[in-house]
Amino acid sequence: MPIIELRNVSKIYKMGDSEVYALDKANLKIEKGDFVAIFGPSGSGKSTLMHLVGCLDVPTKGRIFLEGKDISNFSESELATIRGKTIGFVFQTFNLLRTLTVLENVALPLTFQGVEINERKKKAMKLIESVGLGHRTNHRPTELSGGEQQRVATARALTTEPKIILADEPTGNLDSKTGKKIMENLKEINEKGKTVIIVTHDSSLASYADKIVYLKDGKIEKEEVK
Repeated sequence: MPIIELRNVSKIYKMGDSEVYALDKANLKIEKGDFVAIFGPSGSGKSTLMHLVGCLDVPTKGRIFLEGKDISNFSESELATIRGKTIGFVFQTFNLLRTLTVLENVALPLTFQGVEINERKKKAMKLIESVGLGHRTNHRPTELSGGEQQRVATARALTTEPKIILADEPTGNLDSKTGKKIMENLKEINEKGKTVIIVTHDSSLASYADKIVYLKDGKIEKEEVK
């Protein structure tokens, strides 16, 4: 059973009297443990597909299954619950809270799940050390380099032990050397059994994936499996 499946999924926006298909009849299966790149130029439908796969939105038409469960018509609160338990997000802009320390940022998702404070700190510390930032736990994001911030964001994405890591242009704000380290980190996470999905317009990033989904004008043009 695929961990994620899209069946004839379309996302349509009304523009006056017209309809714009941001995504058009997409069919996609992502298996547990896959490393998938959603690849295409700006305006191809990548962000729309990411929002649907990441349970941030629901389709206008078609059905989406997460671990066999049809989530196509879930409410926002139902989607939020699923996101919190199943999906970890890594964003291009890091999305770290500047007023919090590295430790507090990484532990934050556990706060929302009601995990006791000592357990939160213990778990967050372990993840911070796993990305090589044990010496930076009490620093704030403004005191870190871009690469360090992205490693913190990656650690935070893993805090709730999600089955899926969804990374949106994860190296977009980084130099090439640092970006390579981030991609190697995501590859290591995948090799430990996590399903990793990256959204990118960069072919060098897509090359890290075992499966590349090519998008153009809201349609899945082809899939390439290595």
